[in-house]
Amino acid sequence: MMKDIDIPDIVIRRLPIYARSLSYLSSEGITTVSSSELGARIGVTAAQIRRDLSYFGEFGKQGKGYNVQFLLNQIRDILHLEQQWGVALVGTGHLGEAIAHYGGFLDKGFDIVALFDADTRKVGQELAGRPIFHTSKIQEKIAELGIQVAIVAVPANAAQEVVDILVGAGVKAILNYAPVSLQVPPDVRTRSIDPVGLLQSMTYYLNPEKAQKSGRVLR
Repeated sequence: MMKDIDIPDIVIRRLPIYARSLSYLSSEGITTVSSSELGARIGVTAAQIRRDLSYFGEFGKQGKGYNVQFLLNQIRDILHLEQQWGVALVGTGHLGEAIAHYGGFLDKGFDIVALFDADTRKVGQELAGRPIFHTSKIQEKIAELGIQVAIVAVPANAAQEVVDILVGAGVKAILNYAPVSLQVPPDVRTRSIDPVGLLQSMTYYLNPEKAQKSGRVLR
């Protein structure tokens, strides 16, 4: 890997997409793939793929393409996905409950090992086989379990306070579902998921005359 230069964050964001597509190719029994073929599946140019991968070394041979399994293993190694990462989930409402029950994390290297909520009625109960702790226990449990990754699924007005506690406890990677911009130190990485905002960005391209009429007009 080329450690003497800063790798653009957008490149790092694309690596999991490459890994997912390579995993699909491997499951289909495909052993080699060209950058053009991989790009066609993902929706990026072959040049972009080659440029992204060049930050980390040489993984293919001109005219022969990439060995699918080898490249997949290399990307997983770059992303530190050859180990299991313990994850803290803060917020066990409807969204948090769905996240806790989602089965797609574990086989991708992420295990939700601690759940937290501010609602004392939920504390002590189990969700997806894990006990729910009060949010006052965040620092204690994160230190005890060595957690560096967290998912925040709390209301917007509570998100920053929760994130401040997580950061103070040593969490370095936060996936945020609250519709709010978070303030974190430079050494903490955040990714935000805002389904409503994403929907709003797509309705720009739609024809309002064809929309199903609900009888409600929003202003």
